[in-house]
Amino acid sequence: MALDILIVDDEQDIRELVAGVLSDDGYETRTAASAEAALEAFDERLPSLVLLDVWLRGSSMDGLELLKLFKERDANVPVIVFSGHGNIDTAVAAISSGAVDFIEKPFEAEKLLHLVARATETQRLRQENETLRALVGQAEELTGASAAINAVRATLKKVAGTGSRLLITGPAGVGKEVAARLLHSWSPRAEAPFITISAARLSPDRFEEELFGIEENGQLIQAGMLERAHGGTLFLDEVADMPWTTQGKILRVLTEQSFIRVGGNRPVRVDVRFVSATARDLQGEIANGRFREDLFYRLNVVPVAIPPLSERREDIPALASHYAARFAVEHRVPAPSISDDAIAALQACDWPGNVRQLRNIIERTIILAPADRLERIDADMLPSEINGIHPAYGGQMNSIMGSPLREAREAFEREYLQVQIRRFSGNISKTASFVGMERSALHRKLKLLGIVVRKGSEEGEDEEY
Repeated sequence: MALDILIVDDEQDIRELVAGVLSDDGYETRTAASAEAALEAFDERLPSLVLLDVWLRGSSMDGLELLKLFKERDANVPVIVFSGHGNIDTAVAAISSGAVDFIEKPFEAEKLLHLVARATETQRLRQENETLRALVGQAEELTGASAAINAVRATLKKVAGTGSRLLITGPAGVGKEVAARLLHSWSPRAEAPFITISAARLSPDRFEEELFGIEENGQLIQAGMLERAHGGTLFLDEVADMPWTTQGKILRVLTEQSFIRVGGNRPVRVDVRFVSATARDLQGEIANGRFREDLFYRLNVVPVAIPPLSERREDIPALASHYAARFAVEHRVPAPSISDDAIAALQACDWPGNVRQLRNIIERTIILAPADRLERIDADMLPSEINGIHPAYGGQMNSIMGSPLREAREAFEREYLQVQIRRFSGNISKTASFVGMERSALHRKLKLLGIVVRKGSEEGEDEEY
C-alpha cells in the first residue's frame, strides 16, 4: 500500500509539482498551504512522512516552529525540510529540531525521490528493529511439513493478495502471530506497518486509548495503533478479551474504515487490513453474551485454524532442528545435531505449551549442555519434564525390577508401543514400519496388550484391542 506523505508549502505550483512527482512514483499525498492547515492535516491522520517548507508566508509560524509542533505530537514521524533560501544555519537548525534531511529548492525530481525513499526506509527499518526486539525468541516462519501446517500456509498464500479479514484460531503457543506476520509479508502491504495489539494485556480503559489514540481540543495527543497501521495490517490478538463497548466501535471501523479518537469528535479515516486471533471458542463466548455475533462474522471472513503441536508431531524434528540452529547462533556455539532417541522423546510428549514450549526446551537444553557434548543433543540431555513422561525414555526401571520376566517384558512392550503410537499420532502403518513389524502383527500385539488407539489418529477411527 502507498505511504501517506504530507506536503507543506505556501506556493501552490510547488505543492502540485511535488505531489505529482510523488504520486507518479506510487506515493499517496496530501497538501497544506499554511501552518494551520498542516497541523489540521497532521491531526486528521498521522502521515508516514512530512515534506516541509521553511518559509510559510501568511502563516502564524514558520516551518521550523511547525517542525517542533510535529515532533511534540509524534517524535517518530520523519520530516524533510526544504527551502528556496537555504543556508548552513537553516539546515543545522532543521536537523537539530528533528528533521531527517534538508534539501534546497529548486531540486531535481530524482533527488527528492531519493531523499523520500531514504527517509521512509529508515523509518521502516526502525520499526522493524523495534518489532524484532519484541519478537526475540519467536519463530519467523511456520516451520514444518505436516499436512496441517501445509494447509495453513496454502491458505495464507491464497488470501495474502486480497484485503480479506482473517480469524486465526488455535491454542496458546501454536504461532498465531507468526502466521499473521507471514500473511503480511506475502501481501501487497508488506512495506507498510504491521501493528499488534493484545486485548488480554491491556485494561479496558487503556485498550481504547491504545487502539484509537487520544485527542484533546482537536489536537492529536497520542496516535493509536489503528492510525499507525494505516496502509498496513493490524493484528488483534486475543480478540475474545476485547471490552464489549470496544467491540461495537470496531464494527464501525470494519464497515467505514474510520474511527474517533478518545476525547475527539471527528472521524479519522484509515486503510487497514484486520487479522484477528484467539485461543478461545468464540461461539461459546457469543452464547454466553461476552462477544458480539455480528463482530464475529465481520472478523471471520477467512477462518484459519492452527492445530496444536500434539496433532502434528511430524513437524517436531524440523522445529527442533530449526531452534537448535537458531539458539546455537544466539549463544555462539556450534549448531548441534539431534539424535534419533532425542527426537523420539520429543515426539512422544503432549506439548501443552505447543511450539513455544518446544522452543524453550531446546534453548534450555543448549544452555545447560556440558561443553564437551554440544555437538549432539541426546535424549538424556533433555529436561526431566521430557524424560520423565515415559519410562521408555526416562530410565524408570524400578517399577518392573520386582516382576517376573514375562510381566516385565509385557510392561516394557506396552510402554514402548504406547510411546511410538503417540509419537506417530496414532498412525498404525507408520508405527509398524518404525518398530519393524508387519501391520497385521502390530494389530495382534496391540490387542494382546490391551492398547487403545484413540480417535483423531491418522487412521481415522478408534481401535481397541
